[in-house]
Amino acid sequence: MCIGIPMQVVAESGQWAWCEGRGERQRLDMRLIGMQPPGTWVLAFLGTAREVLDAKQAMHIGAALDALDASLRGEVPDIDLLFADLVGREPQLPAHLRPASGSE
Repeated sequence: MCIGIPMQVVAESGQWAWCEGRGERQRLDMRLIGMQPPGTWVLAFLGTAREVLDAKQAMHIGAALDALDASLRGEVPDIDLLFADLVGREPQLPAHLRPASGSE
């Protein structure tokens, strides 16, 4: 399983940026998304920033990772709290998988 970690840019240097998140500090390669100013949230995976996130996305990913950590410790977290963005929402098909309107 591949899991990206939300991290916040704290300093930039050339094609690299120092980022912090979830109690760690990493030097990330920024070439996939371009340099980002300090304070920007990014999704980090294998030493590379893969995607720019907004604060809400970073929070939701962090909550999901908290739920995973808790379940690995054998705890039963408040799933509704940790997945608040999914509670009461019906799953949505991506646009390319939805039936064309007017077809049966």
